Amino acid sequence: MLHHTPLPLSLIGYSGHAYVVIDVFTSQGQTVAAYCEPQPKTHNPYALHYLGAETNPQTLLLLQNYRYFIAIGSNAVREKLHAFLFSALQAVPENALHKTAYIAPGVQLGSGIMVGAKAVVNPLCSIGNGVICNTGSVVEHECMIADFVHIAPNATLCGGVRVGRGSFVGAGAVVKEGITIGNYATIGAGAVVLKNVPHGATVVGNPQRFL
Repeated sequence: MLHHTPLPLSLIGYSGHAYVVIDVFTSQGQTVAAYCEPQPKTHNPYALHYLGAETNPQTLLLLQNYRYFIAIGSNAVREKLHAFLFSALQAVPENALHKTAYIAPGVQLGSGIMVGAKAVVNPLCSIGNGVICNTGSVVEHECMIADFVHIAPNATLCGGVRVGRGSFVGAGAVVKEGITIGNYATIGAGAVVLKNVPHGATVVGNPQRFL
């Protein structure tokens, strides 16, 4: 039987969020080998090989020899790069799933997802492309998380919550069961969300108030 060695991994983006992503891949016994940025990083703590800017045609040729992951915290930038790289490479990004995370059997996962250390995704959830479920976050049963959402560290989504495309749920926020958060909304750190949040709205505080 032939055993195929997987392609090496490259990150798109190499700063604070990428360091966490490297730890996630390392927990799964995978090694990140390279990175793409507009310019080489002077601070290279993981001694990664620099491939170039991901929009450079020569870099795109090099990336054909790598699996890739978009390690950028900004939802808008991650969304833009996901579309560009899928079109250019005809390949979807890897998923980065920490070995200490719990993801229930049958959860629907897109591509380019990060689920951090001690995060929980419970049964009958759907997690879209490019979603970040960061360290210690909890996504309870039957939640539907659209593409390019960021659930920040220790945020909790109770059962049946729906989070729209490109939205951000801040660290330690709690979203009551059955709530719908619109597209490109922002939930501040520590907010307690008891009512639906419209598209593009910003919510802070306990109980929630709109800015």
